[in-house]
Amino acid sequence: MHLSELSHPNQLRNLSIVQLKDLAQQIRDKHLRTAATIGGVHLAPGLGVVELTLALYKTLDLDRDKVCWDVGHQAYAHKMLTGRYENFHTLRQKDGVAGYLKLTENRFDHWGAGHASTSISAALGMAMARDYQADNYKVTAVIGDGALTGGMALEALNHSGHLPKTNLLVILNDNEMSISQNVGALTQHLNRLRLSPPVKFLTENIEHQIRNIPLVGEAMAPEMGRLKDSVKYLTVARSKAGVVFEELGFTYLGPVDGHDFEELLNYLKLAHSLEGPVFMHVVTTKGKGYPAAEQSQVFYHAPPCFDVATGKIFPAKKPAPPKYQDVFAQTLIHLAEHNPKIVGITAAMATGTSLDKFQAKFPDRFVDVGIAEQHAVTLAAGMALQGMRPVAAIYSTFLQRAFDQIIHDVCIQNVPVFFCMDRAGVVGEDGPTHHGVFDYSYLRLIPNIVIMAPKDEAEFQQMIATGVAHTSSPIAVRYPRGTGPGAALLAEGIEPLPIGKAEVLRRGNDWVIFAIGSMVYPSLQAAQMLHEHGLSCTVVNARFVKPLDTELFIALARESRYGVVTVEEGCLPGGFGSGVLETLNDVEVRVPVYRIGVPDEFVHHAKREQLLAELGLTGDRIAQRILDVMQRQQVPSTVTK
Repeated sequence: MHLSELSHPNQLRNLSIVQLKDLAQQIRDKHLRTAATIGGVHLAPGLGVVELTLALYKTLDLDRDKVCWDVGHQAYAHKMLTGRYENFHTLRQKDGVAGYLKLTENRFDHWGAGHASTSISAALGMAMARDYQADNYKVTAVIGDGALTGGMALEALNHSGHLPKTNLLVILNDNEMSISQNVGALTQHLNRLRLSPPVKFLTENIEHQIRNIPLVGEAMAPEMGRLKDSVKYLTVARSKAGVVFEELGFTYLGPVDGHDFEELLNYLKLAHSLEGPVFMHVVTTKGKGYPAAEQSQVFYHAPPCFDVATGKIFPAKKPAPPKYQDVFAQTLIHLAEHNPKIVGITAAMATGTSLDKFQAKFPDRFVDVGIAEQHAVTLAAGMALQGMRPVAAIYSTFLQRAFDQIIHDVCIQNVPVFFCMDRAGVVGEDGPTHHGVFDYSYLRLIPNIVIMAPKDEAEFQQMIATGVAHTSSPIAVRYPRGTGPGAALLAEGIEPLPIGKAEVLRRGNDWVIFAIGSMVYPSLQAAQMLHEHGLSCTVVNARFVKPLDTELFIALARESRYGVVTVEEGCLPGGFGSGVLETLNDVEVRVPVYRIGVPDEFVHHAKREQLLAELGLTGDRIAQRILDVMQRQQVPSTVTK
């Protein structure tokens, strides 16, 4: 059977293991070609769960049974098996297949996943709803070992184990990796379990011993697989190795070879037959089937475009400015060389934030807490209270998960933690779960915190120095994904900025444009375009969302002929523009204020440049918005033509 002939995942139920193996190869081929062509597509995680996905779906009725995948990284085989094979080449592109699971995209996407550690809670909720309604479908959660470090996953496991009559299957996809190398006691426990000498001895030697039995050894060969499974179950699940999950109230099965169809199917059938919560431990290889990805699992987590035959990355067409994340690491290393109290903290994103470079230089001053943003924030607060200078580098969208800790543990106590929020604004192909458009709003409402955003790379260096030097309150800097406008980096003399002071970049009488962060240069472009229409604009680089440069903002607003425009790469409700509007209103400055930013809706996936244009956050679109306002105000046509 070819994947293109698969119209419903239930067709897998009638296929042989030979046919499943053929489909597995087709899935890997399609995934590889797509990732190599598009670039940035999550690759290694999906390659590792192909056999697990096929075996699981062969044992389920997908018209009724529910599967909750934890994060979309590992669900690309699922997408191909549920009607998206023909369009898979549009993955993560505008109007194409989403990079993560999405309830509105496909009826077999039972849980929309973008952030880790959510699947067990969602699956348990579905299982409990099933029981309340006296139904009998199966519910399965598939979670990676990296996601199991998240507090939410552990809370869900704890709850599930106290419901002995609730049938729920939790499958642990254990590949020893999340994005970066996993950390923590639970990961070490799983490694000890996988490598336990008694288990290895029994499972590796039992077949040899049976085959040496005179006359009957070869005849028993077909039963060996099932016998090995049984031995593993008896020796592992009931021994100290499986005690963590057994004590939580689960029936533990495994470890299971996640690339052996016969073993997977035997265990899955057993798991479905058991009553109550079942925990099935499946060992897989991230990047399975593609040697380059198996050998370099972190790099091939989501690689740029590459040659499938060689695994080599295609060279860039032209040299690009350094990424903001690399400027961050380079500057932090420079500052840490002179300040032994600086500690870099990440939540399983060492490479994504470039803190791996800081780790290489200062291994004793680097902390990776795993997928545990809440813990990272409170840990940083504890360090800061004892005189250290913790720098918590966390994606904007992931820092949302620690909102309570930011308020309760950091800001109420006025603890000087420095938050560095990578991937702020629209991030492109990752879509609505990953766009970092809410940070201005969710941080601005909290007392005590300082919030900054740089216009370019050099100013970013100054803001990092500002954050490290500022010890009287919490402070945060947010910066976008990828490269900036290409400002020359500061080699020396990286001095802190005065808190709350903006920068006037251009003077004019008609409009004043208050811009923040990545929107400063587009606002300057807009001002130049408006100049060609006979309009003069003042452009201000706000630098700080909180505190605002109130005195400057009020004075410039009063001087403007037509009004004020605010521009931000963040959500409009409660954002930077709202702050400007509130400031002017509080002192009764009655001038029109027009806010440009991300509207009150979730932004879909597409290239970052496409999204910025769609949202009106480019120089020409900002200029046109201002001209449209003037036309509505019926300003003389000699100005607006």
